[in-house]
Amino acid sequence: MSHEVHGLGAFYSSPAGQVAARLLRRRLRVLWPNARGQAVLGLGYASPYLRLWREEAARCVCLVPSHLRPWRWPRHAPSRTAIAEEDALPFPDLSFDRVLLVHGLEAAENARRLLREAWRVLKDDGLLLVVVPNRLGLWALRETTPFGHGQPYSIGQLEALLRRQMFRVERRDAALFVPPFRNRLLLRGASAWERAGQVLSPRLGGLTLVEARKDMFAGLPVEAARSSGRRRVVVAEEGI
Repeated sequence: MSHEVHGLGAFYSSPAGQVAARLLRRRLRVLWPNARGQAVLGLGYASPYLRLWREEAARCVCLVPSHLRPWRWPRHAPSRTAIAEEDALPFPDLSFDRVLLVHGLEAAENARRLLREAWRVLKDDGLLLVVVPNRLGLWALRETTPFGHGQPYSIGQLEALLRRQMFRVERRDAALFVPPFRNRLLLRGASAWERAGQVLSPRLGGLTLVEARKDMFAGLPVEAARSSGRRRVVVAEEGI
């Protein structure tokens, strides 16, 4: 993933980051209200969001590239986070029922290979939920937030990319209609901004969310997982 993505830990510790996480969690919960008994993988920087399903899922794992690691961890703490390369995920084929990709696709050095790896580790008919900065939204223009770095996508661009990588688009959504400013008065009215934006201008949300299903009948088979000499490392995750 690109080294342009930085400051994620600091952002989610700030008032603006906490509001953004809360608003996005609401939309994710609407799309995936229940993951009981399922295996869920978070790709990119998904820690602030996997907590939605951690208590009910059979298995909940977060995978991040090493340069995105903004926290320290106790040496012997329980581990839920893996560090690996985005194009060589350290999991067998058909390992997960659902994959959440956030702070990942827009920063990927090879978006196609990242999505192919997500396809590979998903079970047959598994679900992928992608969150990316909206090319038409204000958050993609604000470099003081993580959503202002990397490659933003329009809904059409994202859907075309998913289809080419053997996913079938199921649902679309949007989040972060509140402007990306740090004014506390503005942040207190964030829920009202979200309600109004969903009704009045759904295409102008700061984030685009697309749910897609693994398409077993797409044309070409997934490229075999590459043999790699990279070392796999598992570390403990601290909640955000």
